Amino acid sequence: MPPPLLHDMTDQLACLLEQRPIRLGTRQSPLALAQAHMAANALRQAHGLTAEQVELVTMVATGDRVQDRALREVGGKALWTRELDGSLIEGRIDAAVHSLKDVETIRDPAFVIAAMLERADPRDMLLGASSLADIAHGARLGTSAPRRAAQMLNARPDMQIVLFRGNVATRMAKLAAGEADVTLLACAGLDRLGEAPPGVRLDIESWLPAPSQGAIGIETLAGNALMRALLAATDHGPTSACVGAERAFLAALGGDCHSPVSAHAVLDDGAMLLRAVLYSADGTERIEHAVRIAPGDDGAAAGLARSMLADAPPAIAALFGKPV
Repeated sequence: MPPPLLHDMTDQLACLLEQRPIRLGTRQSPLALAQAHMAANALRQAHGLTAEQVELVTMVATGDRVQDRALREVGGKALWTRELDGSLIEGRIDAAVHSLKDVETIRDPAFVIAAMLERADPRDMLLGASSLADIAHGARLGTSAPRRAAQMLNARPDMQIVLFRGNVATRMAKLAAGEADVTLLACAGLDRLGEAPPGVRLDIESWLPAPSQGAIGIETLAGNALMRALLAATDHGPTSACVGAERAFLAALGGDCHSPVSAHAVLDDGAMLLRAVLYSADGTERIEHAVRIAPGDDGAAAGLARSMLADAPPAIAALFGKPV
């Protein structure tokens, strides 16, 4: 739903700024802060605001505190959003900046993703080897992502999976310390942090990323008409269309952080190409579909999910929840 039209938005914004700055909530991790600064700068540029008129409010997410267990064991993706959600409801922040890959597909209707910044490189980077084929036989992949684990086991069933949690620096340090032989990180995160580790960006044609990977979303309260209008000016339309389709696909699939699923949409000559792959947990089975749909046709994206579930073998279908 588009934000309400505010004919007096300029006056309302001026009134707000006389009292306090616009407050953007973010996690405290280096990557989250880098992304929040990008969102703050986009908001300043869109409305001619000064540095002091947009401030960041940092907080530690539960997911940042719990590092020794997989997300599915301790609450899933809500671990990344819980504290920011509470701050929005309590009025301590006006909007929250998220890596959309980490945001639950089905959200409380009290919240709305009011804008997405232009998507960065959505690919995965392989660290520790120059290609999938060059990984030593029986090597250990460090990851906490069911998608990456299943994807790697599908390509390389000889490999072992070991739990890797933590921010980018932590996971790179674990790799350097020999806790795993290879790992996979999002190219977007490395680029935003200015990191350039020796690694290879995996071809998206053969190694499809997670839904929403590389996208930054800015969320606010559905009832906050002023913030919805202000944030809408920072939205990158093509990103919103593609990531919206990926999230609609995931919602219809009943997918969450437990589910090994890849999906990626691109605009192509006025249409949208949406590709998706579902895996069994051990990577032995996979199903891949693709569909060309009209941009903004989230119903067609959901239809792709239903079609894949209908064709999926039991080992894959059992990993997905009740579709919506």
